[in-house]
Amino acid sequence: MISLIVLLVTASLYYTSRFRNQFGTSILIANIVGLILFIFNYFLNSGLRGPTDLFFLLFLLLSIGISPANQYKIWIPVNILVVVTLNAVEYFCPETVPYTYIDRYSAFIDHMSAYVVVSILAYICTDYIRRSYESEKRSALEKSQFIVEKNQQILKQNVELERINAEKNKLMSIVAHDVRAPLASIQNFLELLTEYDLDEAERQDIKRELLNATNDTMALLSKLLNWSKSQLNGVSAHKERLNLDELLNTTLALEKSSAVRKNIKLIYDTDPTIEIFADREMMQVVFRNLIGNAIKFTPEGGRVRIGSQLSGSECIITVSDNGIGISAERQAVIFSLNVESTYGTKNEKGVGLGLLLTQEFVAAQDGKIWFESVPSDGTTFFIAIPRPPKSSQVTESDQLQLGTSDKL
Repeated sequence: MISLIVLLVTASLYYTSRFRNQFGTSILIANIVGLILFIFNYFLNSGLRGPTDLFFLLFLLLSIGISPANQYKIWIPVNILVVVTLNAVEYFCPETVPYTYIDRYSAFIDHMSAYVVVSILAYICTDYIRRSYESEKRSALEKSQFIVEKNQQILKQNVELERINAEKNKLMSIVAHDVRAPLASIQNFLELLTEYDLDEAERQDIKRELLNATNDTMALLSKLLNWSKSQLNGVSAHKERLNLDELLNTTLALEKSSAVRKNIKLIYDTDPTIEIFADREMMQVVFRNLIGNAIKFTPEGGRVRIGSQLSGSECIITVSDNGIGISAERQAVIFSLNVESTYGTKNEKGVGLGLLLTQEFVAAQDGKIWFESVPSDGTTFFIAIPRPPKSSQVTESDQLQLGTSDKL
């Protein structure tokens, strides 16, 4: 009858803790009911001569397994106190605990079965505690590893921030130096024109130098603004089908004056039917930078050649010159802010951002850029840009635009 009552109480406690989430109350009642059960069992099962002390020890282990850690200091001394009290009562008043075994065989069966049950439940409880410990240990190790990885990531970010900060400081110093110098030249030319009585030939020379200084300053500011825009807003390409010949002619028209001033021959060798899939504004910036650099570092009377050829799904565009070339030291850092700005063959001054900006723009269009250079024997830059997709690969939006055009 007692076992049936305990079974019903245990079922209700399971429901209360599992489905009603009342863990604290369930654990408290379970500990109290367990102690009461084994107190009754002590008197009904021969006390010290029965296996009840083993059951008290098993219940203590189970109590440790289910109770929160802060309750151990309550239930352990309570369990010990109950067992000591019961044993003391039996010792001083042996008549209170009757001997309930009918023979030695029943005592043997009771003790052996109790030992087996206690051993099995002790193993289950210990195994549960060990598995819980191992799970917590793995969780702690994973958290520790996660923290280590986060710390490494933060360190990398700090290094990257320090690099970006150093590049920003370098850029500011470049801007402060390289923008001030041409503006000072313009100021000096204007002072000469306004304060001195010069003959017409001298005035024409100063005007020519003033125009050159202004053009150089505009080119420098254009590169700075393009690079700053790419850093602030991110590089985003709006690709479309473009005719390479038309795109290059627009750029060459802007660079011809610089080539004429240095008596440099521009050789244009491209197929007028070639089309590329690229961003118009980005490609014009790329061509201006590469052709402008080729003119800048080519001596008077030299040549700059622009060519193109198809290679699979790409178009390879080349800009080559027979200028001063690039030294081995500069080749290693040519596409970074670590490169020092240099003067051209006619003292043209740059800011050192052109090739960095060119690389970023080419990469944004799914292209590649590389170069070959021999000091004192010229440089060739190569740009690989995707060709337009075939008609069978036209996207749904392109088809919608084509259909709208047909209706119009």
